[in-house]
Amino acid sequence: MINTPAQNPTFAEFFAGGGMARAGLGEALTCTFANDIDPAKCATYRTNWGGDHLYEGDVAKLPDVALPDVDMWWASSPCQDFSLAGNGQGLNGERSGVFKDWIDVLGRSMALGRTPKLICFENVAGLITRNKGRDFGYVLRSLTTRGYQVGALSLDAKHFLPQSRPRLFVVAVRADAPLTPNLKASVPNPEYHSKAIRDFVARQPRSFAQSWVWWDIGLLPSRTQTLQDLIEPRTQQPWQSAKQVDAMLNLMSPPSRAKLDELRKGRGWSIGTVYKRGRPGPDGKTIQRAELRNDGIAGCLRTPAGGSSRQIVVFVKGNETKARLLSRREVARLMGLPESYILPDNYNAAYKLAGDGVAVPVVAHLCKTLITPLLCGQQLSVVA
Repeated sequence: MINTPAQNPTFAEFFAGGGMARAGLGEALTCTFANDIDPAKCATYRTNWGGDHLYEGDVAKLPDVALPDVDMWWASSPCQDFSLAGNGQGLNGERSGVFKDWIDVLGRSMALGRTPKLICFENVAGLITRNKGRDFGYVLRSLTTRGYQVGALSLDAKHFLPQSRPRLFVVAVRADAPLTPNLKASVPNPEYHSKAIRDFVARQPRSFAQSWVWWDIGLLPSRTQTLQDLIEPRTQQPWQSAKQVDAMLNLMSPPSRAKLDELRKGRGWSIGTVYKRGRPGPDGKTIQRAELRNDGIAGCLRTPAGGSSRQIVVFVKGNETKARLLSRREVARLMGLPESYILPDNYNAAYKLAGDGVAVPVVAHLCKTLITPLLCGQQLSVVA
């Protein structure tokens, strides 16, 4: 079990999964409440963090007595209906729509006098543009009308880990809380204020500016790892058969074939990753493609709803090609979880835990540059 010393500030982790936001917040904050509805994820959470403060069940059915009185709420709510892989229903979807339940819980908590100073909400970047920005506007208004100043950042895990994983982070601070000037910028920083965010803000009425903040989190770090650094030299993950590898190679489009040829020029074994995706064919019908990355970065981890959602790692040496699924530990490493983190024994359960989670070092960076200064009223120096 991972131990965190008891200390303030305190926070609650909603849609906690396996506690990956908690892992990123580290010892800077103390978690006193966690909630998730998934029994398998809750079991992993208990294994790693203990269960005294974990409330397993539907967030909408949290009783008033269970609502935490803490300094910060963190929420990483379901993203499927906002993502490219989703069905486009956004906040009207069965899964992503639970945001509305969660914001209602916030309202109940505030009515009881338990108003967090800070709220962090994480989701896929697709939320910004889904339903022409109306869903993103709803999320922001849900916070500003409850007395918060809000800002949003788009951060890609590739700055910290060898995984392409762009995510949206909405950070809201109570309007009556003093802000250190250095935490706010007068203009957006394109490095983490994406064009989608900037375009959304530009379309809003002047009154919107009264509650909007361009958060300043300094310089993003330079990643020091490649995918190859995280690959296990020995794993129980089975190799695909020669027939399976050939079938995968036959699904590659010319661009992916060209990337494969580049890997074959390397000395020794070179590594890439493959996702199988449905793409429009010449006749407009959807055909399956095997899309290869050879830039030392894995594609964005997703939940293993089917075989095509699980990422394949490809080993290439000259004309020899081997392939297997990423192992459980490799998936955990791609999310920045420590080696001491205890994963589910079941492969799909471990993959789902990671694919639904938040990248640990991204949370750690936000904690150092923004969350802790906001909660403690100080600006910390940032070393890129």
